[in-house]
Parts: sequence; structure tokens; C-alpha cells
Amino acid sequence: MTPKKPLPNHPPIRRAPWRGDRRLVTAVPYGWLIVFFMIPFLLVFKISLSESTLAVPPYLPLLEWTQTGVMNIRLNIGNYLRLLLDPFYASGLLASLSIAFIATLCCLVLGYSIAYGITRLPQRWRYIFLLLIILPFWTSFLVRVYAWMGILSKDGLLNQLLLYLGIIAEPKQFLYNNFSVMVGIVYCYLPFMILPIYSVLEKIDDSYLEAAYDLGCSPWRAFWRVTFPLSLPGMWSGIALVFIPALGEFVIPELLGAPDNLMIGRIIWIEFFNNRDWPIAATVAVVMLLMFIVPIMVLQRRQLRRRG
Repeated sequence: MTPKKPLPNHPPIRRAPWRGDRRLVTAVPYGWLIVFFMIPFLLVFKISLSESTLAVPPYLPLLEWTQTGVMNIRLNIGNYLRLLLDPFYASGLLASLSIAFIATLCCLVLGYSIAYGITRLPQRWRYIFLLLIILPFWTSFLVRVYAWMGILSKDGLLNQLLLYLGIIAEPKQFLYNNFSVMVGIVYCYLPFMILPIYSVLEKIDDSYLEAAYDLGCSPWRAFWRVTFPLSLPGMWSGIALVFIPALGEFVIPELLGAPDNLMIGRIIWIEFFNNRDWPIAATVAVVMLLMFIVPIMVLQRRQLRRRG
């Protein structure tokens, strides 16, 4: 009898991944967006198309049934026309855009310098400086803003320091103006600019700079031709993280700004709680939200085209 040949050792059969797992994983973020973004946005958009009235809630319903069983639909687009024709809202929007733009530019210059300086440090010192940058987040946001009120007031630390150095002869008004608002925004949102830029700069391979030096580039030219272009994704992320919340900021302008300096966040607060005009406040919120979403979509499309 011929001996039997041993059976070959086949690798274990792997089952194909179940598509339901992938759908479940992707359903979690989509469900989060639908519940906490899309549904509230639709509710605010519905209020923006209604009319204001003295009732609870202070707006008329969009759908109304008559006694004969006919459903009437009331869509009020006058709120959006009011935003275009009333200079009060246009001035508030322009003030918000200008302050947010200047504050974002200051954060970009300071944040890029700080992030680049941290990447030049030894590895053991980087974590210490990053900890110092994140450390203010462990305290309350209101406490940090109130601290700047004490620093910028007429009898505050800044005026006392300038008087001691002989730079000024009498205390200056650094509080309750656009300067104090921009200082508060830059201070509170500067870490959101530093961290994305640092995360990108840290991943840049030093061999790129060495190759640039070997080809005759000076350190300054190598920075502009190699480091700066590679750090653009972190810069765009930092700009979005700073500009978008700064545009709709309410607490900092309310505490540090002048009473007549109405940014868009303060306008929404006044219309909601002081004037109780919920439709116009919802209209301002919808327009501001669209101003946030459109630049993000444009940046995402640009990044997808570059990757493609």
C-alpha cells in the first residue's frame, strides 16, 4: 500500500468583513450631526421664516389650519430683506468681520512664530512649552476674561507699568474698545492657532531642509520654499478654528467691548432676550451659520482637489 500524502496546510479561511459594521461606524457621526446640528438648524430656520408676535413663544406658526380644514402656510422672507436694508445689522456684521480678521491675523503671526520656535527646541522642552500653552484651558473662560479687565483698566497692571516706566504721564483707556476686544480674542484663541501649526511643523522631515541647503538655499529661502508651503494645512486649520468662533464671539465683546460696539453675537443676544424678536434673531443666526459653513466647504473642496 502506498503511503497517504499529507494534506497541505491551508491558511485559515477569513470571512469577508460584514458591511453592517462599516455602516454602523459611519452612522454614529452622521447621527450626531443630524441630532445636534441639522435638527437645531432646521428649527432655527423655521423660526426665521415666521412673524414676531406678543405670545409664548413670541412668533407665529408657519402652518395654520382653518375651521374649514384648509392649511395655510405663512413664509415671511421680510426678515432676510431686513438684514439687507437695515444698516444696523450690516454695521454689526462688518464690525464682527473686521475684528475677527485682525484678531485672526495677529493669532497667525504669533501662533506661527511660537509653534516654529517650539519645533526648534529639544524634544524634552517641547512638552513643557506645550503644557504651558494648554495650561490656561484648565481655568474658567470667564475668569481669564475678567483677568484682562483688571489688567487693562485705568488702575490696572498695564497702566501702572507704563506709568512706572515713564512712557505715559496719565492712565490711558485700554478697556471698553476694539483694542481690548482683540486682545481678549487673541489671548483666548491663540492656542487654537499654535497647536495645528505645531502638529504639521513637527512632522516635516529635516532631510528636506538639508537638501535645500545642499542646493544652495539660504536658511531664510529654505524656510519660504520648503517649510512654509508644507505648513499651509496647519495654517488653514488654525485660521478656521480662530476666525469662525471669533466672528460669533459674545462673552469677550460683552465684557471687554464698548456698549456701542455691537458685534453679531451681541446683536443676536439683544434680539433674543431684550427685544424678544426671535424671528430676526434666528435670521441673523442662520446667515452667520451659512457664513461659517461656506468657507469650510470651499477649503475642503480645495484639499480634495489637491489630493486628487
